[in-house]
Amino acid sequence: MSLALNLPEALTDKAFHYCPGCTHGIVHRLVAEVIDELGIRENTVGIASVGCSVLAYNYFNLDVVQAAHGRAPAVATGVKRVLPEQVVFTYQGDGDLASIGTAEIVHAAARGEKITVIFVNNSCYGMTGGQLAPTTLLGQKTTTSPLGRRENIDGYPLNIIEMLATLRAPAFLARTSVHKPSMVVRAKKVIRKAFETQINNEGFAMVEILSTCPVNWGLTPIQALKWLEEKMIPIYPLGEFKLPGRS
Repeated sequence: MSLALNLPEALTDKAFHYCPGCTHGIVHRLVAEVIDELGIRENTVGIASVGCSVLAYNYFNLDVVQAAHGRAPAVATGVKRVLPEQVVFTYQGDGDLASIGTAEIVHAAARGEKITVIFVNNSCYGMTGGQLAPTTLLGQKTTTSPLGRRENIDGYPLNIIEMLATLRAPAFLARTSVHKPSMVVRAKKVIRKAFETQINNEGFAMVEILSTCPVNWGLTPIQALKWLEEKMIPIYPLGEFKLPGRS
């Protein structure tokens, strides 16, 4: 039997703990492949957040710092300013980045910190049982919104990328998805652009990646991929919202 695909050097051989059908593992692999292809593994520092991806330090075969809930952009800022020759990225879910870490990400973006942010949005608090998050869709049922999210009680979902795009400093802002093979290919290209933005010293870069949470959504993995495409993308449109050199 021939080996069709090797494990990226930037990943360890430890098995992921993620639930069946969760796309965190795909995103991990894409980030690792980009790091390998750019030849930056030896001088890259990852910042792990709190949430489903809290154990990212077990999976990335490079230096990783664990941050407190929502504080990954602040920790990344410190690492990058002390070690400017290092490539620094955060890996955060929507509960971490869009809730308790909202101020952190807004101010890091406003300052134009030369870091790369990988933001995985699955529209709920996945690790703690699927509660309503800032990114939960209107009408979406969660453990804390059993009747569905209602705008007059829970407000509207936060479109973080569009919000940051109103700031002058960010250099690269994009949203992508991994719900089908063609989008996985596209997502890798976008992640690479986010790292290249930092390597080229062009400023703050962030990629939001729409992801599935079959267990907390109460769907099969295949149903979850379809739900993401039909329900999430209309609310969180894909595309590149800011490019280097364009304010």
